[in-house]
Amino acid sequence: MGEFFTKGNALPPVHGDVAPGFEGVRTEFLRNFAERGEIGAAVAAYWRGEKVVDLWGGRRLWDGDAPWEEGTMVVVHSTTKGVSALALAVAHARGWIDYDAPVAHYWPEFAQHGKGAITLRQLLAHQAGLAWFDESVSVQHLRDPDALARLLARQKPAWPPGSRHGYHAVSVGLYMQEVFRRADPAHRTIGRFFRQEIAGPLGLDFFIGLPLDVPAGRLATIQPLSIGGALRALPTSPGPFIARVIWPWSLLHRTMRLLEAADPNDRDVLSLELVAGNGVGTARAIARLYSVFAEGGGELGIGPDTFAQLVAEPRLDPMNDVVMGVPSTYSLGFLRPGPQPVFGSSPRAFGTPGAGGSFGFADPDARLGYAYVMNKTGYHLFDDPREKALRDAVMCAVASSSPRRRHHETAPEPAR
Repeated sequence: MGEFFTKGNALPPVHGDVAPGFEGVRTEFLRNFAERGEIGAAVAAYWRGEKVVDLWGGRRLWDGDAPWEEGTMVVVHSTTKGVSALALAVAHARGWIDYDAPVAHYWPEFAQHGKGAITLRQLLAHQAGLAWFDESVSVQHLRDPDALARLLARQKPAWPPGSRHGYHAVSVGLYMQEVFRRADPAHRTIGRFFRQEIAGPLGLDFFIGLPLDVPAGRLATIQPLSIGGALRALPTSPGPFIARVIWPWSLLHRTMRLLEAADPNDRDVLSLELVAGNGVGTARAIARLYSVFAEGGGELGIGPDTFAQLVAEPRLDPMNDVVMGVPSTYSLGFLRPGPQPVFGSSPRAFGTPGAGGSFGFADPDARLGYAYVMNKTGYHLFDDPREKALRDAVMCAVASSSPRRRHHETAPEPAR
């Protein structure tokens, strides 16, 4: 692809490998830079437990010349939610949590203001009515989990829990963190548990709460949000969502206030354990992690009951999200396929997208783990054109390659 330039017509080099049959993913990755304005990005996929896509390229700094390298990590916003939910799944497999138990079973103070019957399943499906806070949440709260827990426990539900759902953009992670901290016999945070029990054994470059000893040269910087970019995206956005973006008193604005002053390029912010939104890592790590679950989760001790819960059809039909204004389906901390977006080869897929365009998911029926990360901020609610082109190319390659195998295989069930 020639030399690396920040100006002119030359495209940045793309590095990495694709397995035979997956060449179309490289083609779309190159097109992202040539036609879709990509700055720096990476995409990875594991199929049937083997790495079949591992590509990276462009600029690590959105406003500089440093190249995106093999080990470059970037904050992935709400794609972090799925990683955190996978940590909860490991806790479920170990018998520490029961998805159908009341949150107050683990956290008695949570029962205040009529929240005693809210189950962990409802909380993780964004049905608890706790999408925002009536009290101000400061950085000091985030660094003092006991003080934060008291504030969270005092919050009143905004709607009868279980009656509807609305995206808990930030709050769901804070509640997940406190439940986990109380359920874990060692009382660890999700970030610490993930580092010790998941990232370490699997060799993953992913952190929830970025350590200070990670060199700055390994981190990509994220392009800041801009009013111009948001306005240009409005014609392709759903009308109800646009209305919520424009109206400053909407529920959407209320849910996002905690993040308004959070700079994703600030190391102090990235050092916090915001398990709903500030995970930092590589596409390779996210895809590898989802691949473990697409294969049944045996590497992490996932048993048949936990695996069945992860892939089960959500218990409520898709509902209109009262915060975002669009139909969506959530289950156990994950977005599920349809009505928007449609991803994976069947309804058993699960994952989460992140603001700006990142996405990671597991497809157990295709035995696929996939992830895309980037530093150019996109403004699509779902299906960022850069990510969707790569996802479609991966799925096309899987579909085309499967007939050449002995037969189509779904993920093996965990051993009983």
